[in-house]
Amino acid sequence: MTQTAIPFMQIRGGSSKGIYFLATDLPASNASRTQILLDAIGRDVSQIDGLGGGQPVTSKIAIVSKSKSRDADVDFLFVQVVVGKNVVDTTPNCGNLLAGVGPFAIEAKLVKPISPKTLIRVNMLNTNKRCELTVQTHNGKVNYQGSQQIDGVAGTAAPILCNYLDVAGAVTGALFPTNNLKDDVDGISVTCVDNGMPVVLIRANDLNISGDEPPAELNGNKLLKAKLEKIRLAISQKMNIHDAAVKAIPKMCIISKAKHGGIINTRTFIPHDCHPTIGVLGAVSVATACITKGTVADSLVEKSYASNQPIAVEHPGGEMTVNLDFEFKGGITKVKSAGVIRTARLLSKGTLFVPSAS
Repeated sequence: MTQTAIPFMQIRGGSSKGIYFLATDLPASNASRTQILLDAIGRDVSQIDGLGGGQPVTSKIAIVSKSKSRDADVDFLFVQVVVGKNVVDTTPNCGNLLAGVGPFAIEAKLVKPISPKTLIRVNMLNTNKRCELTVQTHNGKVNYQGSQQIDGVAGTAAPILCNYLDVAGAVTGALFPTNNLKDDVDGISVTCVDNGMPVVLIRANDLNISGDEPPAELNGNKLLKAKLEKIRLAISQKMNIHDAAVKAIPKMCIISKAKHGGIINTRTFIPHDCHPTIGVLGAVSVATACITKGTVADSLVEKSYASNQPIAVEHPGGEMTVNLDFEFKGGITKVKSAGVIRTARLLSKGTLFVPSAS
């Protein structure tokens, strides 16, 4: 078998990790590129013949290039390989992998670093939205070492500030894409929200669970997963999401009262497996629903939050803190920006090989 060699880097971004490519190292044709990406990550559930880890959080790809926009430095296309389905989804963004785009852009010499911090303006091609990354740099290199700890990742690293600009309705076109704060699906109340990531919120007690269960237990609950998927497919059309059966969105988020001083406790399915933590933009969307009166989170949120006040969204691995710059006008929530702190680390760089027939 002849093989094709492709330069790559593998970077842990936040609590995910993925393969990062320069767009110029991949085919221009979407069809040809997709086949290469599937081979690179792995096509079956185990992904034994690729670099993926058999989980959604390790089956991610970033494609980066110099930006064509005047108000951005780099363009970033996120690709989610849907584990075991042999398909990719480029509909959503990924806030965790985005954290690694800054270091990659510097390592790949797309951006010249400035000590002690480098601001990198990212155009997220999936949704045509912007994010500003502030990366720690020293002597022309990325500084990966630091004291910032994030839940779901062992140890500490240098902080990366991610400031999302005007991402409301990024995927679906509206912050609350069904035009309702609550919808009914098979007798269960849900809230659909898209502040950078389309998420469906469901109260744990409406599913006859506590919401404290570990991800492995929820993943083994076939009846629960079937119910979640039925609701997901039913509501997705109203969210302006088509062909959800082969997409990674909308995410399904089971919510219950916070246990450790946060705003809410979560268990998120992305979309079929319970996330060991929570996605960055998923947390932004959940926090947005929680500060808005009239959603399914209303009865679970026990304190109010002001604009630019840290909001802790609890998840199985700890919590993720979100800063929302928001205001209420005429009973409508308007979110101007959302900030989170992530970390990233370069894991490897070199050449990967895929079958030339791809």
